[in-house]
Amino acid sequence: MGEQTGDPIDPTAFAVGKQQVDQAVVLTVSGEVDMLSSPHLAEAIQTALGTKPAALIVDLSKVDFLASAGMTVLVTAQAEAEPPTRFAVVANGSATSRPIKLMGIDSVLALYSTLDDALSGVAAG
Repeated sequence: MGEQTGDPIDPTAFAVGKQQVDQAVVLTVSGEVDMLSSPHLAEAIQTALGTKPAALIVDLSKVDFLASAGMTVLVTAQAEAEPPTRFAVVANGSATSRPIKLMGIDSVLALYSTLDDALSGVAAG
C-alpha cells in the first residue's frame, strides 16, 4: 500500500483538464505548450467548441512554457469560436502572458490574469 506505480509525474508534462463552471467550459492547461503538445491543445479546444458552450476559457496559469505554436492555437481558437460562444485566455506571469503580449496577440485575445476574472468577463459580455 502507498506504493506508486508507473513513472513519477513529470512537472513539465503537458496535460489538459476540463471542467464546467456555470455556462463556461474551462480547459486547464499545464506543463509546456510547444510544437509537440500544441496539437493536443488544439484538439481539446475543437472538442470543447463542438459542444457550443456559452464560453470557453483556456487557463494557462499552470503552463511553464508557451511556444509560438501554442499561441497560434489560441489565435486560431479565437477565430473559430463562433458567437454566441465567448473565448477567453487566462495567462499570468512571464511564461505565458509575457510572450502573448510580446507577440502582440493580447490585442486579439480576451486575456485575463485569473480564472475568476475570466469567468466574470465572459459572463458580463
